[in-house]
Amino acid sequence: MSDMNVLTPEQIAATKAAIMNQVPGAEIQGQSPLHHADLEGLAKLGPTQGGVTLREQKLLGHLTLRCNPQNPEQVAAVEKVLGVALPLQPLTSAENGDYAIRWMSPDEWLITVPGLETFDIETQFRDVMTGHYSLVNGSGGSTVLELSGPNVVDLLKKCVPVDLHASEFPVGKVVSTVFAKSTATVRRKSEQQFELVIRRSFADYIWLWIQDASREYGLVVEA
Repeated sequence: MSDMNVLTPEQIAATKAAIMNQVPGAEIQGQSPLHHADLEGLAKLGPTQGGVTLREQKLLGHLTLRCNPQNPEQVAAVEKVLGVALPLQPLTSAENGDYAIRWMSPDEWLITVPGLETFDIETQFRDVMTGHYSLVNGSGGSTVLELSGPNVVDLLKKCVPVDLHASEFPVGKVVSTVFAKSTATVRRKSEQQFELVIRRSFADYIWLWIQDASREYGLVVEA
């Protein structure tokens, strides 16, 4: 068998991935998975008090990083780009302002950044990361819902088979779990504030589910 197409380690190290700026120009209107629900209109006309508050963190950049957590150069590169250390303990997260990193598996993390910064962040990763790693831009395939309020835990108890008591689910913890009959990655941001990363294809179903499940507490929509 010919080995003429086999790259040397030096050639592999010098290879740069071809990446494309997927952010549309100003003339293109970005639409979130819940654009049709007109959450901004509901926020203006709906109730202002209730036990649960919902806000869509729309049009964020979603990057899936896979690398070696035992490689100090790769770990340092992540901190250099995002200004926060890679969370290495299972089911934990880290954030720096608008940047958030969620532990997904022993060698996988979900990173969200402001949508307009996604291409720049991805480019910086390509410039500083060394060795074998994977960085996939999945922006547009998911959206983020923020749920908060005095009854947010009561609501989530109807949705996920997870112990949400603060002793078992402290601030910063992340789990990927069943949500109703769909799935979600759930992160606790504060005592009464949670974040759901949900797939675009199930966004409408989950939005309708939350409306029904929160009926007894009162649902406030924020733009």
